[in-house]
Amino acid sequence: MPKISEDVSRAIGNLVWLGCERVTQIVVAIVISGVLARHIGPDVFGKWQYANTLLLVLVPITWVCGAEILVPTIVHEPPERLGTILGSAFALRFGISLAAMLVTWLVLGIGAHTGQIDAVVAAMLAGLAMTMLFREPFGVIGTWLQSRTHSKPALIAAIVAALAKMGLVVLFVRLAFAPAHLGWLWALESAAIAAALVAYYARQHGGRLGWHLDTRLFRHFVSAGSVFWLGLICMYLFLKLDRLMLERVVSYADLGRYSAAQQLNENWITLALMLAQTLGPAFVYRVHDTARLLRNMVRLLAMTAALMIVGALTLDALGGLIIRTVFGPGFDGAADIFRWAVWLSLPAGVEAIANLVVLKYQARYVLLTKWLCALAAAFATNLVTISRFGGHGALMGLAAGYVVAIAVDLYYIRFRLAPT
Repeated sequence: MPKISEDVSRAIGNLVWLGCERVTQIVVAIVISGVLARHIGPDVFGKWQYANTLLLVLVPITWVCGAEILVPTIVHEPPERLGTILGSAFALRFGISLAAMLVTWLVLGIGAHTGQIDAVVAAMLAGLAMTMLFREPFGVIGTWLQSRTHSKPALIAAIVAALAKMGLVVLFVRLAFAPAHLGWLWALESAAIAAALVAYYARQHGGRLGWHLDTRLFRHFVSAGSVFWLGLICMYLFLKLDRLMLERVVSYADLGRYSAAQQLNENWITLALMLAQTLGPAFVYRVHDTARLLRNMVRLLAMTAALMIVGALTLDALGGLIIRTVFGPGFDGAADIFRWAVWLSLPAGVEAIANLVVLKYQARYVLLTKWLCALAAAFATNLVTISRFGGHGALMGLAAGYVVAIAVDLYYIRFRLAPT
């Protein structure tokens, strides 16, 4: 019983800090989006959002050894193996991230030179791509903190860096710097967070990292993580498919309005991921009794669904006011998109919690199958609906994909946790 109380206490403390970080990130994102949207207008803002979309499609390439592999490994291995685990994971992530960044730069250079890629989009993405070199490799420290249900140091670093970035964006606008250089501010933010994480970890381990490369473990991370990796690529492609397909049909100005609504909505949906990441280790990963795990899942799903419904009702009612306040004139068309988009938080939240069982049992082929099916459902729906309904059609594609993903999750939970 004391152990359970300790887990609950640490989970609640972690949730509070995650809440502070998430609120900060939401406020920062809203302020930055509002400042940029008013300064550069819907057309260039659409290019900025499209560059961010391309980055978020590219980032999963660097997740060969994600948290779903690393957290269980850290939890189950002896503490003296920590340096070897993190060193092997870092080497794998850094190598992949460096290659991904260099290839992105090469493709952008060729595309901008030949006119296949908009020059402003290419310049923005060039700076954003630099974040891959810092976020994922050094993110192994954040994963270590997550495994201990003690994410406070990483969250404080993220909060401070986000606030500093917001100040730099305001300065950037006041000095009228070219929007094409925006991406480098995000690269600077990721470098600052990486430096803070390294400093904290070293201080906790006698002033040194003590990381080592174990070739056997390195190969295990490659083989065990590859299926999860493909699944995560499909997941992020699914999440950004709406903007990728819209870009081919609508103007950058209309894409900017749709992206403005979705950016606000995605900050709200991230709350579901925050809940899953916080509650997962204590209430799912460390629970071995099937009946207790099933009870925990039912409670978590009910709590998440209730939270998302209340939030969606509130945001739906305030949608027009929020869009006008944040983005100003020129973005009125985003309000209706936003009112519909916030209801996607319900299936997104349910899926995030249901997915914990898939991660607990390392069901990588289930994960891959789920996001492949969700991606296919969204793509097929988008082909029919985007040309007829524009942004609303893209939301239909996301809804269809989430329904498929939840169906796979629930089928697996029933199969895995069914009484014997």
